Formats: sequence, C-alpha cells, structure tokens
Amino acid sequence: MVYDWFNRQSETAPTQPPADPEASSPESQQETAVNADDDPLEWARQAYARLKAQKEQANAIAAEPVPESIPEAESESQPESAAEPEPAAAEQAPVAGLSLLEQAAAQRQERQQQLEQEPEVADQPIADATVEVDRDEEPTLGDFDDTFTWSAEVLAAQGRQAGQVTLEEIDWLSRLRQGLEKTRQGFVTGLLENLGDDPLTPEVLDDLESLLLRADAGVKATDQVLDALRKRMNEQVVDPSEGIRFLKEQLRDLLEAPIKSSGVDLLAPQRGQLNVWLMVGVNGVGKTTTLGKLANLAVRSGYSAMIAAADTFRAAAVQQVQVWGDRSDVPVVANPSANADPAAVVFDAIGAARSKGTDLVLVDTAGRLQTKHNLMEELNKIRRVVDRLAPDATVESLLVLDASQGQNGLKQAMAFARAAGLTGVVITKLDGTARGGVALAVASEAGLPIRFIGAGEGIRDLRPFNSFEFVEALLAGR
Repeated sequence: MVYDWFNRQSETAPTQPPADPEASSPESQQETAVNADDDPLEWARQAYARLKAQKEQANAIAAEPVPESIPEAESESQPESAAEPEPAAAEQAPVAGLSLLEQAAAQRQERQQQLEQEPEVADQPIADATVEVDRDEEPTLGDFDDTFTWSAEVLAAQGRQAGQVTLEEIDWLSRLRQGLEKTRQGFVTGLLENLGDDPLTPEVLDDLESLLLRADAGVKATDQVLDALRKRMNEQVVDPSEGIRFLKEQLRDLLEAPIKSSGVDLLAPQRGQLNVWLMVGVNGVGKTTTLGKLANLAVRSGYSAMIAAADTFRAAAVQQVQVWGDRSDVPVVANPSANADPAAVVFDAIGAARSKGTDLVLVDTAGRLQTKHNLMEELNKIRRVVDRLAPDATVESLLVLDASQGQNGLKQAMAFARAAGLTGVVITKLDGTARGGVALAVASEAGLPIRFIGAGEGIRDLRPFNSFEFVEALLAGR
C-alpha cells in the first residue's frame, strides 16, 4: 500500500474484508459504532485492533508464496546450470583465422571485461543491505500504550474514523511528540506550575509571556496570543482547561494564517506537470539532508523524483547528494568538475526530467548568507533558467531553517524572503532544541507558510507540516 503523505491518503483502501465470521457479528458492528467523543480509549483500542489485524494479514499474505517459489527457483536454475558449460566451451575453443597472439589478446580482453563486471556483482550485497536498512525503518506497530492512544486521539480530533487510522500516521505522530520533547519540557512544565486549578489571572499571563519568549515564539506572536487571552478574560472567567483550549486555538490560527494567505493548504507535487523545488538557506542548516528526506518522501508517496546537485562549491556535496539518491533510488544529475556552474546543472536536470516525465525535481543549492548579493543573484539565475526551460512548471523556493538558531533563523527567513522570493519554509532539527516556538515567529513575523518539519535524524523524520498536530505535540499532556 502506497501512502501519499503529501495528500494524507492511501492509494488503496485500508479497509479489508474480515478474516473470520465473527468480524461481522452484531458485537463487532456495535464496537465499530463507538464514537471517539464518547469513549476515546475504546476508540483507540478499536483502531489498534484493526491495525494489528491488517499487519497480521499482510504478514500472512507475504509468507504464503515462499514455499511455492522454492521448487520453481530450483527448476529455473537447472537449465541455467546446464547451459553454463556452453560459454566455457566457447571461451576455450580457438577461433579460426586468428593467430595465437590474437587469441591470447582476445582472452585477456574477455577476462578484463569479467573483472570490470565483478565490482557490480560485489556491490549487489551492499545494495541489498541498504534495502534491508530501509525495511527496518518501515513503521512498526508497538504496544497499546500512552503514545499510541495520544496519537489516535489526535487523529480522531481531525475527523478520522477508527478504520481510517494508518500505521504511517501513528508512527509519525509518535516521532513528532518525541521530537518536540525538549521544547515541551520547558514550556509545558512551566505552564502547569503557573496554571494550577484556579482561573487565569494577569499574573499567569505574565508568566505565559515569559514562557513563549523563552521558546523563541517571537514578540509579535506572543503579543497576539496574550491580547486574545486578555480579551477573553475580560469577557468571562477562564478556568485552566478552557485557557489551554483557547491557547491551542490561538497558536493554530497563528500558524495557519500564512498558509491560508498563500492559497495552497498543502504543498504537494502536481501530477501531470513538472514541479521544481529549490532548497535554499545558509550553511549548516541541513539543506542536503532535508532534500534527501524529501526525495524519499516523494518516492514513498508514489511520485517520480530527480535531484539536481547544484551545490558545486562545498566539498563532497555532490557525493552526499548521490548517497541520498541511491538510498531512495532517485536519479541525481551532477557535474563532477570543480566549481561547475550551478545553473548549468539545473539546465541539464530540467531537460532530463522533461524527457522522462518526472513529477518532481529537487534542487540542492550552495549555502549562502543573505547578505551576499552575488550569491543571491546566483539563485535568481537558477530561477531564470527554470522559467525559460519549463515555463509551465510549478516552482517552489523553500528556505531550510535550523530550529536551534531561534531568532537568528527568523532574521534569515525575513532576509531571504526579500531577496529570493521564498514560497515556504522547512524547519529542521526540532528534536535537538528547546526553541521549537520559532515556528510561531516565522509564521507571524516573516509571514511565510511552514511546509515541512523535521523532528529527528532518520530518513522518515520529515513530514508535511500540520498545525493541529504540531500544537498538540507541543502541548502534549494538556
């Protein structure tokens, strides 16, 4: 089953016929009718049971053909083994009309060709090992614990039915919750200490202001949230639970505002046409790694992808991109010569993508400071090449930001937005910092939509941004 992460849906229906007659019994039908609002725990239990049954059924189907394929493999191998002596005989037989030296030269050439093919054979186990690593990274169904029930509740709150819950989403939500642990520890712990069981007071709001600023939410976002809370307090008494609910609502509105203004709720490659995504940013924020994860995400979601290695200045940048491409089986267009023209690499990549009908071209660019006008002009040159070669292509310019840089990252976003025509932001390394609130600052002060977030070092730890899930993970436990 291919799960399209860009559009959050499965290409094949997750519902499967019951494996036994009891599945269609009145008792099971009554269980299916349980509403998440009435009994969240029972709803989560049903979702878990369905995922477990689907996993067991998939494992059973995968195991069935194994005994039958063994005799076939043996029967197919017999003709091959019988045919093996023929090449050997042909190899040893002297060729008429050739002298001994010519025959020896022909034999040496043949051996040389065999030696040249040997590395390809030796590389095969390495490729298999890479596939095995990727398989190990496939989402697995863990225990029915607090992490699963929390993830299921987040999906239920977005309108999911128990039968629509996918293992892909459960796995990502658990990763997101774990990735925001450092930010949550400082923010939620202080929030709990200040709230208590009494209604909100001006003193509590002052403490909340400090918490938001320490999380690098930014002055504008903090003022907007506090003004809304003060207005609500003037209208009615706000108890702690109502205050948390209202706080979540305000944070979601902040994050959603630039997304709604862009007119594109969810950034996804458009099928049937070429999509070009430029990855830009300063040095060391993880542009190449993010590009590799996006390539993997595109392939897993059923899109064809290609990588343009346009970072021709950083040492080993092309080799790093090639590793990511090999890992996801995505072709890489590169120029091995030193200090090659990045625009020329993009030129070749666009041509190759159009000839092959590729859905998405991901362009890796060299790191640059927003104050370097000559390097910023280089980005404009790349954009002109894309517009000239593929005028009908959908082009996105995504800024990669390191969450640990906090307010400095906000300054980068605002400067790049003016110079490079940004259309969105990718926030990385949320798992390594307590400054996850920078997402609020980017949305409110830079006015840029957050398109993807990275909450870990694994290849599956980058996903499309969802404001509801982000806020719930940020305030998990409240």
